[in-house]
Amino acid sequence: MVRVRIWREPDLSGEFVVDETGTVVLPKLGARTVTGESAASLRAELMPVYEAFLSHSSVEVTVLRRLLVLGAVRNPGLYTVDQTMTVEDGLALAGGPTPVGTPNHVELIRHGQKQPVRLTLRTQLTDSSIRSGDQLYVPERSWISRNPGVLVGIVSVVATTLVLALRH
Repeated sequence: MVRVRIWREPDLSGEFVVDETGTVVLPKLGARTVTGESAASLRAELMPVYEAFLSHSSVEVTVLRRLLVLGAVRNPGLYTVDQTMTVEDGLALAGGPTPVGTPNHVELIRHGQKQPVRLTLRTQLTDSSIRSGDQLYVPERSWISRNPGVLVGIVSVVATTLVLALRH
């Protein structure tokens, strides 16, 4: 998706879907191919075109990505994020991790395959290999790490049983 904001022109501003061929349809401009273009280069391309029929225009262009946030998050789903956001911001859109989630071990999944990248909560989307259509997956903590009291209790019972068995 591409977000275009034109000062004092709400009819020309909005979020516009980029189709699978890399084409976006913009008001008054029609179809434009935007695959591989940065927000700055797209803005530089659009400014003179809009200035031809708008006076005193200010154009802001933001490239957006569609990101699926799944796993141990409160509201899993598809979210639109911009490149200035971090992995933590993406998780926040999904309501944040649940109490059983491990937000420090977020996985990147592309086309059903886990990608060999290290993501931290502070990783910015522009500094990562995250692309539109990718999934951020928050795994659940292991049963043992979620229930340390039960584990301590089991160890205590086993130790007590062994001590009593050795005394007899």
